[in-house]
Amino acid sequence: MIVNGKEMDFAENLTVLELLKNLSISENRVVVEVNYNIITKEQFSEVILNKEDKVEIVSFVGGG
Repeated sequence: MIVNGKEMDFAENLTVLELLKNLSISENRVVVEVNYNIITKEQFSEVILNKEDKVEIVSFVGGG
């Protein structure tokens, strides 16, 4: 699986939510795209990732 341009190896049948937890990323402040499709937060626990998927995770950072 490619995550943010880096090849990573994870277990089969991994959900988006599990991927975020494995990467220690809070699901509340990110947008996730799988194979050029945006995944809604409601779908994080439903969408199952495959080893061929390309995942982009964009974090929101506050500032001023």
